[in-house]
Amino acid sequence: MSIDLAVIGGSGLYNFPGLENTSRHALDTPYGPASGDVVTGDFAGRKVAFLARHGESHTIPPHRVNYRANLWALHSLGARKVVGVNAVGGIRGDMGPRVIVVPDQVIDYTHGRYTSFCDVEGAEVRHIDFSEPYTESLRRELIAAAGKAGIAVVDGGCYGATQGPRLETRAEIARMKRDGCDLVGMTGMPEAVLARELEMDYACLALVANFAAGCGDEAEISIEEIFAHLAAATAEVPRILGVLLKS
Repeated sequence: MSIDLAVIGGSGLYNFPGLENTSRHALDTPYGPASGDVVTGDFAGRKVAFLARHGESHTIPPHRVNYRANLWALHSLGARKVVGVNAVGGIRGDMGPRVIVVPDQVIDYTHGRYTSFCDVEGAEVRHIDFSEPYTESLRRELIAAAGKAGIAVVDGGCYGATQGPRLETRAEIARMKRDGCDLVGMTGMPEAVLARELEMDYACLALVANFAAGCGDEAEISIEEIFAHLAAATAEVPRILGVLLKS
């Protein structure tokens, strides 16, 4: 099967609006079950594969996502280009609610996750170059597509990946800010590195749902407000990807 683009949906994106002539694929992988069926179909005249990272009913927390199975499943269907859609909190002042960011760097604070396909006895040990964690050509395509669609996005930024599922303390966010993080999320890693191991082009659309703890003007973070902001940003994703696929 030839897949022009694979999309991994995060919180708030459990199906892909506008996907037509769909088929569902329940795949066995050497790493166990993926988060759910991969749905393939036609969008903007191209073949797209979609997978809900947390499951279609959001039943899988960030630290329990089977990232290896997800990437393996997409790769086995023929996907070689992946866009990960991630809900995040904003640390930098220009990355407030409803802002869309195309990050260019990542710092991994997660622990206890399977971070490599090498984590299997007998597997080849590969030391991949990860100095640039996102595929620059795909990042540029996303930014150009957003511009053509009239959607403002922020070019670049450092995504700090935390364990979750709880939100972070003010002290943790202050530390991340000192480390150089502009965004905080729970699912950016090991997804990006696993895509690199499989030689898949990978980029991230980070949708800011809220300012992180201690950032912005909010006294506290309301879950209701988070999902309202996230829904507004998520609605722009198909427009960006539609232009990208038509380019």
